[in-house]
Amino acid sequence: MRIELVRGDITAQYVDAIVTAANSALRGGGGVDGAVHAAAGPELLVACRALAPCPTGDAVVTPAYRLAPIRWVIHAVGPVWSGTPADAALLASAYTSSLTRADEVGATSVAFPSISTGVYGYPVEEAAQVSVAALRRASTDVELVRLVAFGNRAHDAWAAALG
Repeated sequence: MRIELVRGDITAQYVDAIVTAANSALRGGGGVDGAVHAAAGPELLVACRALAPCPTGDAVVTPAYRLAPIRWVIHAVGPVWSGTPADAALLASAYTSSLTRADEVGATSVAFPSISTGVYGYPVEEAAQVSVAALRRASTDVELVRLVAFGNRAHDAWAAALG
């Protein structure tokens, strides 16, 4: 699997699937999840309601609706930062569960945001280290993982984690 880092809008990526940082109720919200729901259209929320709730550290997949050429949205539920060792395990699981969902639908290219680093308060630098380590350890048929940083802080943290 190749991992690449870009700055940009996750909804504008040319990949098979994008990951959104979802809440366990899969109701949409602010940040990246709000942007994904707005771009995909109201059908996305209807599809999410049928799959909710989703436990922290897990992910579910829906069609991407109006996000063509993107085919799927993977809704990953990361942890709310508490400062305990469980946080890293749950964050890593959100990334690897997303790859599992990608494999289930045959996606070979997946774009990820920085999960849990917005309103969930996970420190960006630590989250970057956890996410890159989890992705590198993952067993998957995904050929390309694109880390999409909306801002400079996430971009710089991922760049450092990628070495």
